[in-house]
Amino acid sequence: MSDVWIALALAGAGTYAMRASFLAAAGRLSEVPPWANRILRQIPPAVLAAIILPSLVRPEGTVDLLQPRLAAGLLAALVAWKTRSVALTLALGIGGLMVIEAIWPW
Repeated sequence: MSDVWIALALAGAGTYAMRASFLAAAGRLSEVPPWANRILRQIPPAVLAAIILPSLVRPEGTVDLLQPRLAAGLLAALVAWKTRSVALTLALGIGGLMVIEAIWPW
């Protein structure tokens, strides 16, 4: 057996062990303490902001606060905050980006 097959078998066994250990521990995780539950609720918005914010303020790799994507993103954030409607936020964000890019002076 070559070293490659040994490495593949060990990687497969390691991956299986990691996934199986999560499933085995899932029963213990059903009772999450309230402090941990509060922290866990903050993770999705933080991850979403970390993904979206760089594309709004650095679309070309450098910080640019005067560009259409940031304006459309602010418009979408305002709509999301006021309406809490995902569909309306997407529609007005995309529509706002198209309008702003069409009339943006530079």
